[in-house]
Amino acid sequence: MPRTSAVIKSMFALISKSCASLLAILHRHRSAAPMFGGGLWKKKIASARARFQRLAYYLNRTAPSAALSLLFLTTAQAGDPDRIEMRIEMFGTAGVHVATNHTTVEEAAGSYAITTDAESRGIAAVFIDLTSHSEVRGRLTNGAAFPEAYLGVVHRNGVVTRNRVKYAANGVVTGESTPPAETHTPVTPQLMRGTVDQLTAFFMIERQLAFRGSCALVVAVFDGRRRYDLHFTDVAPEVSQVSADRNFAGATQVCHMRRVAIAGFLDNSGLTEGAYEGELWFAQLLPGDLMIPVQMEFHTEFGKVTGRLAELRGRGVHQLFTK
Repeated sequence: MPRTSAVIKSMFALISKSCASLLAILHRHRSAAPMFGGGLWKKKIASARARFQRLAYYLNRTAPSAALSLLFLTTAQAGDPDRIEMRIEMFGTAGVHVATNHTTVEEAAGSYAITTDAESRGIAAVFIDLTSHSEVRGRLTNGAAFPEAYLGVVHRNGVVTRNRVKYAANGVVTGESTPPAETHTPVTPQLMRGTVDQLTAFFMIERQLAFRGSCALVVAVFDGRRRYDLHFTDVAPEVSQVSADRNFAGATQVCHMRRVAIAGFLDNSGLTEGAYEGELWFAQLLPGDLMIPVQMEFHTEFGKVTGRLAELRGRGVHQLFTK
């Protein structure tokens, strides 16, 4: 990294010197002066020289930060955020294929965006016609993720449910769910305060694993309808092997997840609404700040559901684990 910074800094210095030399040559060749007039030409030269000097000062100040320098160089060429795409196949009892999940994670300077689309597959689609779309955008500040707006839309057998949440910078959270659901314990504004959405919650774990090597964390979540805490704890690392129910071979870090229902559920336990406990296996498959989930097992009201990473694309990597 220091060597990269030095190269960039030298390159900027060369650019500034070359521009200054060009100005000097133009100044000596007075044949160009009639274009502006003698006095006006001198003023143009002086103004341009000052601008180049300010540019050289700015670039020399920022060059020691390799990340910022590289961002400066590539923004004009690409302008696209860092993008990671994952396809995860979900299986139910006896290995029956039940759903496909497509997740995209995008990071840019100081911001992030996550989208997840899921659709029922195979025989499961005969009984439950389910498609869902979730998205969140937020900011990255000092390495921490803070959501700003979340949207979740679920189509289940012809019924559409929409959840919207806005997260203010001061911790105030507002949300709405349509159609409204009757619950034993409503979610109050005080319970919403300081929460994040579920996509950001798992994004936080993936980043923390990459930075600290631990998933020990409690995350307060509000998804527009339900308020719960996700408790993540470390489990002994494993070296995974490819088998009938696993696609990935290699070193993994394992996290246990437990959901504690607080408000907004149809029953007080929360055991009849989605995944309430499970384990996740993460691996360092990409360079940078994210660990990637390669395997997951969740306990739901329908029994155990397993997810397996099938395809990964991003940061110069494209891996296909299964068709």
